[in-house]
Amino acid sequence: MTPAELSLTVVRVVRSAVDEGAIAGVGELAPAMVKVERPRPGGRGDYASGIALKLAAVTGLEPRRVAETLRPRIAAQPGIALVEISGPGFLNITLDRAAQDDVVRQVRAAGARYGYGEALAGRSFAFAAVPEERARIVTEVVVRLLGAQGAGARVVERGGESLPVVACPVPDLAGLVGGDAARWAMLRAARHDRPRTDPRELLAQRESNALFRVRYAYSRSRALTRNAGELGFASEPGPAPEGAALLGLLGDHPAVLEGAARHRAPDRLARHLEAVADELLRFQHAVLPLGDEKPSAAHRCRLALAEAAGTVLAGGLTLLGVDAPEFL
Repeated sequence: MTPAELSLTVVRVVRSAVDEGAIAGVGELAPAMVKVERPRPGGRGDYASGIALKLAAVTGLEPRRVAETLRPRIAAQPGIALVEISGPGFLNITLDRAAQDDVVRQVRAAGARYGYGEALAGRSFAFAAVPEERARIVTEVVVRLLGAQGAGARVVERGGESLPVVACPVPDLAGLVGGDAARWAMLRAARHDRPRTDPRELLAQRESNALFRVRYAYSRSRALTRNAGELGFASEPGPAPEGAALLGLLGDHPAVLEGAARHRAPDRLARHLEAVADELLRFQHAVLPLGDEKPSAAHRCRLALAEAAGTVLAGGLTLLGVDAPEFL
């Protein structure tokens, strides 16, 4: 279950509770959208929502009472394993692991297009062609992101929307550090921020370089597949408890792509790829058998998750126009 699917599930539960009179005083103010997000440090579950507090503000009811009304209704939905109440009325939701395993299968089925959708289908956007290098690159990627969500988007010579972008302070950055490093630097910073342009940072082959970590994580995912083949086993989706954090990030990917498109913010995708890469690099050590250990079902499931993460990294880099080398 992706965050978008969970959000729709909670919306349906809220509307049902309102229609049945379990939560009075909402009426037409019932939300059309519910925000779900990762719990803050120390929080429980896979996702958290403050919808009970928002409904309480509308109805005048105690937030915890609203949360107690919603908790069993959400817990009864397919794909939900547990719902707990914390603080003044936050709902902490734990997904059923079998439902989470579907994420890996979705990635395998969609490949590099995992996360593409129809959220903006039927809408058209035209952007002004601009000569400044960073603005041109940002506009190009925004067009790709919008297209990935079903919109018609293009760059036009006359008219069109102009995206406000802080110009790159270094002329011909690509000539100094190469196209991929320059493009990453311009896209990783938010449009209103100056990109980091120190060639020593952008070309460093170490952990301090975010692009290096993302590309290295992708290359490690491919290496794991090759190494598993040498050991005589292949991937198979299934429960991988050690990879819950990585699985959650993959589940977030469709919402990240949609948000990056809606807000014209390629930096959201770049930061998400960093998070996926960092978690994959932590997880990779559990994928292959160690010593005399024989390959097991657990190893096949872990490998499937690592491969799915690699697919997401490659697809995200492609949207940004950055190469994803299999060997690094």
